[in-house]
Amino acid sequence: MGEDTTRLGFVGDVMLGRLVDERQRQRSVTAIWGNVERHLKALDGLFINLECCLSARGTPWTDTYRPFHFRADPDWAIPALNAVGVDWANLANNHMLDYGPEALRDTISYLDDAEIAHSGAGIDVESARAPAFVSIDGLDIAFVSFTDNTPEFAAESDSPGTAYVEFDVTNDKAARIIGNSLAQARETNPDLLVASLHWGPNMRTEPTVEFREFARWLAKQGVDIVHGHSAHVFQGVEVVDGTVVLYDTGDFLDDYAVDSERHNDRSFIFELTVENDDLAELRLHPTEIYDLAVHEAEHYAGNWSMQQMDSLSSAFGTQFEREDDELVLSL
Repeated sequence: MGEDTTRLGFVGDVMLGRLVDERQRQRSVTAIWGNVERHLKALDGLFINLECCLSARGTPWTDTYRPFHFRADPDWAIPALNAVGVDWANLANNHMLDYGPEALRDTISYLDDAEIAHSGAGIDVESARAPAFVSIDGLDIAFVSFTDNTPEFAAESDSPGTAYVEFDVTNDKAARIIGNSLAQARETNPDLLVASLHWGPNMRTEPTVEFREFARWLAKQGVDIVHGHSAHVFQGVEVVDGTVVLYDTGDFLDDYAVDSERHNDRSFIFELTVENDDLAELRLHPTEIYDLAVHEAEHYAGNWSMQQMDSLSSAFGTQFEREDDELVLSL
């Protein structure tokens, strides 16, 4: 690779709460990264969906029925994120207010202090919808984040919350809201524009027709990468007029019960190579979760994930090449 090559890693849900949080109090800060720690550190940029709040304060959200509440102690969580060089975190998801506005404010404050950029939640609706900006080795990247999960968590003009919207190209309000955020992001003339979307229900292995239409709309708006998550299982990859659409990046780290058929414990590090400011390659490194940590997928699990991704992506006309234990797509 030449001097103008930049390696960017995108992963799905990083949930550091509950059992992960409990285990981390008895082991090293970086134990959650298993044997992928070196790989993550070697990336020039690392971008995640943070599926929990980082706080020791707040009370569980009780206005509506919620069986799960995710919160991690920032005393270990922030050093763990810093240890592998996390540069940006999506906060537009259905767990960011699990412990109320107080814990959300703490999350934002801790990330700011750690110089980890973020988008998708804020102290009011304007800040929740605002883009985030990251510079990686001179490559300027803008992020916008939205979710269609948990409307009760939506930020308002005078209250904290998430950037909530319905992903429907026929919804004028949704197009206007997201369009405004994208316009804000484009004002800086970034080299890459990323839309990070926490969309749809759990355990779906394929995006809906509506989501595929929305991805096409985003491509027309100049988005270079769609970073999808929410289903807890990975979905196929599509390239739409040069826009790389990762419909769902699955679960990267959590303590969730494992579905024996859909395997929500298996996913990938989605590594995009940028050469001379252009997307050149997508490389998928299979991962799996066990012992409350993320690891390189063992042979059987890795093969299963690659075969599944091949099948799901070929439905969109995407043809990966296999190189040893990785999938590769030239862009």
